[in-house]
Amino acid sequence: MDVSGIETAIDNFFAPVANAVASVIFYELTVAGVSFPLIVFWLVAGAIVFTIAFRAPQFWALGHSIDLIRGKFGSKDDPGEVTHFQALSSAVSGTVGLGNIAGVAVAVTLGGAGATFWMIVAGLLGMCTKFVECTLGVKYREQHEDGTVTGGPFRYLPIAFERFGKPVAAALTGVFAVAIFFFGAVGGNMFQANQTYAQARNVTGGADGPLAGDGAALAFGIVLAVLVGLVIIGGIKSIGQVTGKLVPGMAAVYVLACIVVIAFNLEHVPAAFGEIITGAFNPEGVTGGIVGVLIIGFQRAAFSNEAGVGSAPIAHSAVKTSRPASEGFVSLLEPFIDTVIICTMTALVIVIAAPQSWIDGRAAVAAGESPDPDGVVLTSDAFATVVPWFPYILAIAVALFAFSTLITWAYYTQKAWTTLFGRSVFTERLFQVIFCLFTVFGSVVTLSDVITLADSMLFVCALVNIFGLYLLMPVVRQEVREYWADKKADRLERMDA
Repeated sequence: MDVSGIETAIDNFFAPVANAVASVIFYELTVAGVSFPLIVFWLVAGAIVFTIAFRAPQFWALGHSIDLIRGKFGSKDDPGEVTHFQALSSAVSGTVGLGNIAGVAVAVTLGGAGATFWMIVAGLLGMCTKFVECTLGVKYREQHEDGTVTGGPFRYLPIAFERFGKPVAAALTGVFAVAIFFFGAVGGNMFQANQTYAQARNVTGGADGPLAGDGAALAFGIVLAVLVGLVIIGGIKSIGQVTGKLVPGMAAVYVLACIVVIAFNLEHVPAAFGEIITGAFNPEGVTGGIVGVLIIGFQRAAFSNEAGVGSAPIAHSAVKTSRPASEGFVSLLEPFIDTVIICTMTALVIVIAAPQSWIDGRAAVAAGESPDPDGVVLTSDAFATVVPWFPYILAIAVALFAFSTLITWAYYTQKAWTTLFGRSVFTERLFQVIFCLFTVFGSVVTLSDVITLADSMLFVCALVNIFGLYLLMPVVRQEVREYWADKKADRLERMDA
């Protein structure tokens, strides 16, 4: 069997598909010589509208969010499958993945240090978008006879769009389900597998190592797919148990590693922040200037924290609570952890360490070229400037990040699949086989093709989902008003009572 031929065939299939889909999705408007995808501004506008409408809960409600994940409020008899902490861990595991490592590296290569600033802004604004969609995810969830829960956009979008008639509501919900299935299969699955293999190959000798031979990528993907399959068969409870242990540990290890690199370069930190701020408003070598770097920052932040995409409400809807707004407050922490903390740490490490691979990438951008940076390897190079053996530790962190993201997106994608094809043991097992096949494919294809197709599917989800959120804003406002009134009057149930 010609294994290398199989790998080439897979890669050759995905490249034209990714480019064809992207040409339709990323419709660009040109103003004053600057082209920008309209969908990026759709995300930004939604986040700003929600932040204003709900008086910026990302700033005044963080304390209460922390109390909720600590288990201070609620009842043991509340309906649902997982705790607030497990729901947050599952959702964070779907966002705190290689987008924080590889995606940020791509952003600061194409957009320079200034892209970091716009990623932070997008993360802060996205907190409120997540707040709205997760409140609705719990509000309209359905609990099945076996105790499992289906919620998120698959339940609230039909209600949002029913004013246009049931056929329109069903069609729009179907479009969302198809898009999130493919985003889960590509961005939540193939991207993770791709970059896990890239880092494993990097630390085992690169082009001269054992993972560079014919069939190595295919074999790596098969092993990873088997491990994923063993976990996802157990559903959200199994996923929640795994991510509840993996996410806090892997995030702590990664952030600690970033702190070590920053500590070794402490004298360069002020200059790095200066470069991030000046680069945001005075970028060099970026097509479109300020608008160009803003788009890159917002686009990569959207891929990282997925605010407005409709994915997180699927995990959050399984929470044990009788108060939908409570999970909305918990979800505020998700983009903060993902984008404001972890993405910023990654960007700082790259800007401060300035590995040669980043310098070369920036030089190519300045020369008008379009480099295809290998994101996770670039980040690995940055860590290696301080601790030469750290790429091995990063390889482990990458594997854990990728694995937790993979299993969470398997749950999200399965809900899309059962929305389209029905809920039965056969359809669920068929889905799990197909999802694991995408894991294998992801280890083989080119990174740029994966990112292109993933971004396209992500923005289709956001287009439909945010439209639904606008229509259901009055429902969220009422839920939040009643919940906060009960909190102020001390009428919320307390676990410590």
